[in-house]
Amino acid sequence: MMTSSPAVTSSVFAPLPHFNRPTFLMCPPEFYDVDYVINPWMAGNLHQPSRDAAFMQWKSLYRQLQKVADVRLLHAREGSPDMVFVAHAAVVQHGLAAVSSFAHPQRQTEEGHLRKWLQDAGFLLWETPRETSFEGEGDALFDANGGHLWAAHGVRTCRHSHRHVADAWHTPVTSLHLVDPRFYHLDLCFAPLSGGYLLYFPEAFDAASLEKIEAAYAAEKRIVVSELEATQFGCNVINVGRNILMGAVETDLAERLTGRGFDVTELALSEFQRGGGSAKSLALRLSDSALGSKVVETDLRTQF
Repeated sequence: MMTSSPAVTSSVFAPLPHFNRPTFLMCPPEFYDVDYVINPWMAGNLHQPSRDAAFMQWKSLYRQLQKVADVRLLHAREGSPDMVFVAHAAVVQHGLAAVSSFAHPQRQTEEGHLRKWLQDAGFLLWETPRETSFEGEGDALFDANGGHLWAAHGVRTCRHSHRHVADAWHTPVTSLHLVDPRFYHLDLCFAPLSGGYLLYFPEAFDAASLEKIEAAYAAEKRIVVSELEATQFGCNVINVGRNILMGAVETDLAERLTGRGFDVTELALSEFQRGGGSAKSLALRLSDSALGSKVVETDLRTQF
């Protein structure tokens, strides 16, 4: 059904990629730098990141993620310094990838490189019109079971893209309105976690959006972060089953997550935070979000 849509591109009816383990895509920071200002975090950080420090921090995240998932690599391209934030470039589920249509010309150069990688890997592509800005997992995240899509608008992604992107999987979508420019992407203030938990910063959303969030997640499942934690990228986490990889936060957030049954690894990711991203922004999920979630949810429920 999806292959008959003009929005889906595929050259052959080949088998879609199949994953037995959680699998992510990462892009080395070979050309990473803050070359321009397109979000508030970049202001004051032009050419401030250390290339050597960025490589060390990226490799540390890469090695930690390899312990709990398979990791594939997208080669960096000169002239696209933000390619390292590969999660912004698409949303992937069931072998189909909704490719981003970046709002800023500075990042539009990335789209073709990822599109070719995905096609070569066997994914079907769901295209978004250029005039309808959409920025991948930066602003669209599936819940842990993969049955519901959360999408944000207000800074980067256009609200009109939400239904279009959700139609790729014929899945329900909930639109959330971001009202704080510091949290220009949903993945900076909202993270669905295994076991039905949610990590989020309420002040990033308007009142109507908070009502939607609270209706979907019971109070005991909502893990609220403070403004300090949010501005230290405490919501920009990679969650693989029980495991959470995140940038270092100077509070007890890791302990609070551990108390909910998660194994938390904090990493130094300061060089990437200068550019407006942290752990989650650096890894695009390729496998289904529900992979292994039933076992994890059962384990977490038995602990409490």
